[in-house]
Amino acid sequence: MAESDFDRIRKQVRQFVVERDWDQFHSPKNLSMALIVEAAELVEHFQWLTEEQSCNLSPEKLTEVEQELADIQVYLISLAEKLKLDIVAAVEKKLVLNAQKYPVEKARGNSKKYTEHKKT
Repeated sequence: MAESDFDRIRKQVRQFVVERDWDQFHSPKNLSMALIVEAAELVEHFQWLTEEQSCNLSPEKLTEVEQELADIQVYLISLAEKLKLDIVAAVEKKLVLNAQKYPVEKARGNSKKYTEHKKT
């Protein structure tokens, strides 16, 4: 069976951490805090932009956003690895749950949270 892109990246992240002896700092608490910091850095790129501006970033800004997304993904992978969670399986399970919460016939074109949908 061929290695998936995600497995390849996961191994690269793990190797990067091991080579620098950073595992000692990578507690779930620290990784989750670092994740939030990176997410905040991503949000900064969109703060004060209009909806239209946020959809039309300059190439330079898009590169910066790309780097923040990569940082976020690295921390997500590291946190899942630390907790021995299969993040791909977790996403698949969550999509099944979300499909139950947001059935197409109720959620299509509707931004309301599932708890706000009218019961029928």
